[in-house]
Amino acid sequence: MDVLIAEDSAVYRKLLSSHLQDWGFNLTIAKDGSEAWELLQRSDCPKLALLDWVLPGIDGIELCRKIRSAGTERAYTYVILLTGKSNKEDLLEAMQAGTDDYLVKPFDEMELKARLLVGQRIIALHEQLVAARESMRHAATHDFLTGVMNRRAIMESLHRELERAKRDKKPVSVILVDIDHFKNVNDTLGHLFGDEALREVAKRLAAKLRVYDGVGRYGGEEFLLILPDCELKDALLRADDVRACIASEPITSAEVSKAVTISIGVASSTAQTGKDTESLLQHADQGLYAAKRNGRNRVEHFAEIPEKQSKKTSRPVARSAHAK
Repeated sequence: MDVLIAEDSAVYRKLLSSHLQDWGFNLTIAKDGSEAWELLQRSDCPKLALLDWVLPGIDGIELCRKIRSAGTERAYTYVILLTGKSNKEDLLEAMQAGTDDYLVKPFDEMELKARLLVGQRIIALHEQLVAARESMRHAATHDFLTGVMNRRAIMESLHRELERAKRDKKPVSVILVDIDHFKNVNDTLGHLFGDEALREVAKRLAAKLRVYDGVGRYGGEEFLLILPDCELKDALLRADDVRACIASEPITSAEVSKAVTISIGVASSTAQTGKDTESLLQHADQGLYAAKRNGRNRVEHFAEIPEKQSKKTSRPVARSAHAK
């Protein structure tokens, strides 16, 4: 484990370095509090810190306060404060400032090693808790089979993107994907192949996205893609690229291989139309329905008939974008 030593005394720096290197620790050394704080700002900073109380620039107590005020977004830093002060009031002040342990100089080397081992164990436990929390968070927001966002998470993401687009007056497009004849795939090749088909389609969809796009499992064999800052014409091109990617190569599981295609409905919200989540998805669904009705393995989009072009109706209709 890496350890930060912040000590202005050359004698103690040498003593601490000698002991810790003998015990197998990797060292980062600072000669004053300002240098120590700068090192602690780095993403790869040591998670175990030995800080002298009295330091030039920023003292050990203030360093503790700064470390704790940084919040929980950064990795936890376990702090052992080294000092010549030994009364109970000093101990209380150190603990209130956020130190985890306290060692009075001159210290016994075996006691120092014991405190360091405790720090290692606490850091390891903290990392396990963080990993467990992240695992639970991932499970709550991602589909267990495909690994993409689940319906709840992708809907929340779409709502956020629409709100952001409204503020910034930028477009948002959605691509609604449905695997063609998926029931027949399950019935003829079995649910294990069906599961593999879902995973592979999700993988190919994710591979076609920009880093700030989103993809989630919208229903049984349906997926929803969110494209921020993407106008309809660009969304149509990207949707057809997605369609071609799925159709280009059969899906293989064990000894079974089958070509799979998808149908796609596309809809966009702009500063002029200002569609909400429900209407945008309804329009994408109408485009998807048109793709199914018109032969599958194709992209359809939703467009409104301008009122001046039709006195009879201004009802939305679905129009073909790309037919393959």
